[in-house]
Amino acid sequence: MNYELIAVLSQLVSALLFYAAMVWIWLKFLAPALKAANENTNRQIAEAERHRNEAKAAIEAVRLEIEGARRDARAMIERVKERAQHERDAILAEAKDAGDRSVRNADGELARSRMAAREQLRETLADKALEIARTSANTRIDTTINARLVQEFIEQVSRG
Repeated sequence: MNYELIAVLSQLVSALLFYAAMVWIWLKFLAPALKAANENTNRQIAEAERHRNEAKAAIEAVRLEIEGARRDARAMIERVKERAQHERDAILAEAKDAGDRSVRNADGELARSRMAAREQLRETLADKALEIARTSANTRIDTTINARLVQEFIEQVSRG
């Protein structure tokens, strides 16, 4: 027998056994581990995509809420402007009415004050005229004129 052939065959059998062991290890341990790692990675990717889609949906919902809030804010601003204009008009009308009332009251008060001043002036003038008349009468009328005036007065009263 040839030892060289045995050595070559031994090398060949050990290589085949090594390759068979490697294939068996690959199929038994490495392929399932790689498959599990691949599936785990795929699950993580799917989970990340699901989270991304949920985040996109949440962002869209928030964007719609923000747009609704902006629309509501614009409507509120318009209502506030209308209400402020209404309040302004009401306040101006009330102030105008109060001013007109004050002017009417002042006109009435002015008329009353004028009448009171005229009456006071009339009384003052009458008092002054009476005082002047008394003073003038004392200096201008003597007893003979006084007797004649009293006599004329009595005659007028007796005639009716």
